[in-house]
Amino acid sequence: MKSPILRPKFWQNHALIQLALILSLLYSSCSPNYTSLSRSERYTQNQPSNHPNYSELTCWAAHPHLHDPSDSVPQPLIGQQKSEQPVDVFFLHPTTYTEKEARPWNAPLNDAALNAKTDYSSILYQASIFNNGARVYAPRYRQAHLRSYFPVTKADTLSALAAFDTAFADVEAAFLTYLKEWNQGRPFIIAAHSQGTTHAKSLLKKYVEGKPLQEQLVVAYIVGIPLEEDYFSTLKPCSSATETGCVVGWRTYRNGYKPNYVAAEKKKIWVTNPISWSIEPEQKSRKEQKGAVLQNFNKIYKRVVDAYNVDNVLYTRHPRFFGSFLLRTKNYHVGDFNLYYLDVRENMQQRVSSFLGAKKAG
Repeated sequence: MKSPILRPKFWQNHALIQLALILSLLYSSCSPNYTSLSRSERYTQNQPSNHPNYSELTCWAAHPHLHDPSDSVPQPLIGQQKSEQPVDVFFLHPTTYTEKEARPWNAPLNDAALNAKTDYSSILYQASIFNNGARVYAPRYRQAHLRSYFPVTKADTLSALAAFDTAFADVEAAFLTYLKEWNQGRPFIIAAHSQGTTHAKSLLKKYVEGKPLQEQLVVAYIVGIPLEEDYFSTLKPCSSATETGCVVGWRTYRNGYKPNYVAAEKKKIWVTNPISWSIEPEQKSRKEQKGAVLQNFNKIYKRVVDAYNVDNVLYTRHPRFFGSFLLRTKNYHVGDFNLYYLDVRENMQQRVSSFLGAKKAG
């Protein structure tokens, strides 16, 4: 097992919509810090080419053969790490390619500052959720720019679709390389957020659902993008905290808030409650929440949010932590994982134990 790396005390600029203060509370946005990090040996001497070869470690943001931010453990949890790693986690990070100035539709893989931003935001704060008893793999990919989700013209739409195709081609190549070179028949988890979930849905549909690989799937945590009930055929939503071979997902908003794009949705969306792990509408109080990780990676925040999965989304009351009265946004997209950090971390252990127990018994 790799030892935890040092956690930097700064934040990241990432959002799907204007999420204001939640950004500063979860990651951070001082780009000079990323520029400074990008000067380290990890980024100056080990950048991938812009044509990825996933047999090379430079094409991975997290990998068991690397010492990377996914290895980090919040201070209160150090000492609880499992020595055995019987499963793998294939993690797909969200959009970190968000700069407003004119840019190509797809991010270059050899952008050192962007890679540092990805590593010390999503990989640190999200992929680290899954490092207890698992090997974490997270590919770098030519992610589509944030504006790909909000095309204005027909030309924009065509460019956005092409950008998503390019991004998925990289994700697909990374997954196939992982299967060929490192999986060796091991159970695996797919975890993803936002744009990562856009690609994870396609990956599951193409390579896992109804295929032999489905027998190796412990669970898919595909969060931040709607999971339409008719999207999969044989893959189903998890109905309990220990069910395996299934998918979970949610999108987090403040109680009563329904964005126009949610209100316009015509299909039923699967929404998992990340406290109860039920797909059925259920209201769970903040007293039952395990813990969140916010701005301070080394602190577990208790009783921050509750959870009510209803009307195609996950609702919570206003998050409760020091300074939260300043929080005005009602869209908690960027915190989908972090607000339930310890809940997801502990649930992963439940599902892995259930999966391995069933395999042993069978």
